[in-house]
Amino acid sequence: MSVSTIKMIGTDRADTEQYMPDAEKIVAGNPAQLIWHCYDNKDETFGAGIWQGEPGSHKVSYTEEEVCFLLEGKVVVSDENGGEVTLSKGDMFAIPAGFSGTWTTVETAKKLYVVYEQ
Repeated sequence: MSVSTIKMIGTDRADTEQYMPDAEKIVAGNPAQLIWHCYDNKDETFGAGIWQGEPGSHKVSYTEEEVCFLLEGKVVVSDENGGEVTLSKGDMFAIPAGFSGTWTTVETAKKLYVVYEQ
């Protein structure tokens, strides 16, 4: 296999996708998002890219496994039982498939993400 199969990940490496959670999922604010999805394997079960979110809260329900590294900003992830974790620039974390809760972007945030979905 050639080095030409290696994909660089960055905001200058993919088209920018604008995304807004469905209205019924928005809890507060205007959680507008930008996504630079840079890589998918051939069967599209594994991918990677950069995500950026503006301040606001929205409901999340993960069908995929996700590992993230927060490049900038601050977020709070809350579960359905009221537990929460605050994540800031430099934090690396994993969210398992099946997690449901609320994602709150406190300060404009940017993360590197890797996802796997069976």
